[in-house]
This record gives sequence, structure tokens and C-alpha cells, in this order.
Amino acid sequence: MERIIKYFTVFAILLSGISVSAEEISASAQNTLLTTPQIISFEQCTKKYEIPVEKLFFLTLSSINANKFVIEEIQSRNGYILFYGANRQFLASVHRVDSNSSILKIVPANNNYYFPLGIITNVQKYIDLNLTTKIEELNK
Repeated sequence: MERIIKYFTVFAILLSGISVSAEEISASAQNTLLTTPQIISFEQCTKKYEIPVEKLFFLTLSSINANKFVIEEIQSRNGYILFYGANRQFLASVHRVDSNSSILKIVPANNNYYFPLGIITNVQKYIDLNLTTKIEELNK
């Protein structure tokens, strides 16, 4: 699919006579893949992190908030967050593997895996960028 989009983009650019670098073409194709609904595999919806489950839960919550998704329900005891993104409802759940690792699953609530990939990748990128951030309790 990605290869077809790249070929189509290159062909369209050649026909129009505009000079564009290969990096711009690749970035354009990548942005199209992140925002266009497509069939997503379950493996893309899960990711293992080498951090404790509590920290991953809070990072997931802050990531969903930072991406401006609408949070509908939070259950910290069971480790799940119900939120809306791209007019769809998603369930983000955090599960303990052992004391120092955990798994994040972000799946659509209606079990329809046809949605933009950017919803999952944006949450995962935010978590990856903030893995070393300390979780602090704010005083009242």
C-alpha cells in the first residue's frame, strides 16, 4: 500500500513538473498513511515497555490527553482508559508482565480495526519520548 502511494505521488509530481525532494515525498506518503483509515493488525495495537505498570498507565493517560483525544472513562484499578479519537471509541489497557515491564493495548471498542494508524502511533511516540520522565505526585 505504501509503495503504491509513493509511486502515485512520484507519477503525479512528474506530470505536474514540480521539483520535490525524495524526503518530502516520503514524508507526504507517511502522513497520508497515518491519517487515512486502513485495516490495522492487532500486533500494531500492542506494545511492550520496560517500565512498571503504574508508570505506563500514567504515561498513557497523559499521552491521550496531550493528543487531544476525549477521555470518557478512567479505571485505574483495572488499568484501562476509554477515549474517543477520529470519531471512534478506543480502549487503552495496561497490563503487568512482571515487576519491571508492562504491555499497552489500544484497540477499537467496536472491534472494527479499520481506522487511522496515527491514533496508535501518536500515543506510542509520546510514551517513547517520555519514558525517562519521573512521575511526581502534586501536593494539594
